[in-house]
Amino acid sequence: MAHNIFKGLGIALITPFLEDGSVDYKSLIRLVEYQLDNGADFFCILATTGETPTLTAEEKLKIKNLIVDLVGGRVPILMGCGGYNTAAIVEELKTGDFRGVDGILSVCPYYNKPSQEGLYQHFKTIAAATNLPVVLYNVPGRTGVNMTAATTVRLAHDCENIVAIKEASGNLEQVDEIIKNKPRNFDVISGDDALTFPMISCGAVGVISVIGNALPREFSKMIRLQMKGEYDGARKIHHRFIDLFSLLFVDGNPAGVKCMLSEMGYIQNRLRLPLVPTRISTLQRMSEIMKELKI
Repeated sequence: MAHNIFKGLGIALITPFLEDGSVDYKSLIRLVEYQLDNGADFFCILATTGETPTLTAEEKLKIKNLIVDLVGGRVPILMGCGGYNTAAIVEELKTGDFRGVDGILSVCPYYNKPSQEGLYQHFKTIAAATNLPVVLYNVPGRTGVNMTAATTVRLAHDCENIVAIKEASGNLEQVDEIIKNKPRNFDVISGDDALTFPMISCGAVGVISVIGNALPREFSKMIRLQMKGEYDGARKIHHRFIDLFSLLFVDGNPAGVKCMLSEMGYIQNRLRLPLVPTRISTLQRMSEIMKELKI
């Protein structure tokens, strides 16, 4: 029976770009090594934070192979593989190159708003098409549809290789219901940096983090403290970053974290359309907070 290996601090890895808009592979290598040296427990690659819809097939394959070779088995790699066409995802799973990938992250179908039965059948079909562990991704604020706790638990019981859910509904009651009723071999992972502290307190096993791109040491320390039951120390770290959490997403993701990384000297502050950099006012406020936090 498959089990979840994606625990602790997962990095929702960004894709750096050069001034001309091409992928900045040199900065990507530097960034991954920085994150590995500072507490990253696994990577989530080629998902929405990586601006994957704007990447070509050739760029995606090159990024995937680069990360696999660079990481070299030091931590697990979770790769995005989802959409609103079930048959196309199945074809990708059967024909794509998943060498070195330890699991797939599959987002709820977006835009077409399937029913709960449609979501169940969609993910059941995906799970049957691969031997890799599958992590579900529920993010109704982006997809337009919420996968209920009942549907998540049903999938967890019925599909042996569905091992976890990245839960980003923002609904802690829903998180509690999943954790209460899930099978033992299934885990909940936070999909929201700001809710990671309360979700781990409820029983989640980690986070797939945006802010972890820039502050892996600090965020991983919070998670490790919580896992050891040292909640006071973890809570202090959580409270230190509350203002940054909101600024990260006010102008869209990954605009906020790319702004942070640019201020830290790791990447150029470039995104691909339709995404654009943060507003000057957001950048200024973020810079002020980073100085206050001595980042």
